[in-house]
Amino acid sequence: MTGDGWSRVIDEARTSGVTMVRFIGGEPTLHPDLSRLMRRALGRGLTAEVFSNLVRVTPQLWDMFSLPGVRLATSYYSDDPAQHEEITKRRGSRTRTKGNIIEALRRSIPPRVGVIDTHSDQRVEQAVMELEALGVADIAIDDLRQVGRGARDDRPDIDPLCGGCARGKVAVAADGEVWPCVFARWIPLGNVRTTPLDEIVTVPRMKEAHLRLSAIAAGCTPGSCDPQCPPSCSPSCIPMGNRIPAGGCGPDWR
Repeated sequence: MTGDGWSRVIDEARTSGVTMVRFIGGEPTLHPDLSRLMRRALGRGLTAEVFSNLVRVTPQLWDMFSLPGVRLATSYYSDDPAQHEEITKRRGSRTRTKGNIIEALRRSIPPRVGVIDTHSDQRVEQAVMELEALGVADIAIDDLRQVGRGARDDRPDIDPLCGGCARGKVAVAADGEVWPCVFARWIPLGNVRTTPLDEIVTVPRMKEAHLRLSAIAAGCTPGSCDPQCPPSCSPSCIPMGNRIPAGGCGPDWR
């Protein structure tokens, strides 16, 4: 997908009634057009969330993250640098991520942080306490999903999903492929390079995917975003702070 192609998808999303877009990856901060695409989304009246590992943030991106209508999210794994880096496979990742969380707070940018529990001896609770001590208000714990890079085998399985995929949301990949969500890449819905987004989200295949996946939906845990509150496929609900959802689960983008 080119930058112009992504701009077109943002326009089509807005026309389809979408109110929020999330830039993920890979790592979105490495994309040369991220700032331009964020401005495109904001200019169309959309909320724009960037889900980043917060390892590399340029001054230009800090300016973008400070704009009204922009949300910032990241993942965190442990208060122990060695354990965090063992999980991320990147030397110095905890130091950089923690440093940029601190910088976000200094700039009055409230980050949404998902602590991803990948194994039994991981220092998850200690990571939460560390984030709370830094001043992070929106923290959620989520188990590593056995799909994509988190899968222990190659067999597609809907059981690890939240059940909210295709419920007012879709994911668009770098090659234009559209999926019910980033964790359901084996369920293709179409491709925005050949078909407008509003057509893709109204075809029978979309309804079939919604019905298939909604069968595993567990529903919200009242008053809590910890662990994850479906139908959001992100580490937390739309926050009010202190892990309390503001009016329910993740956004319905229909």
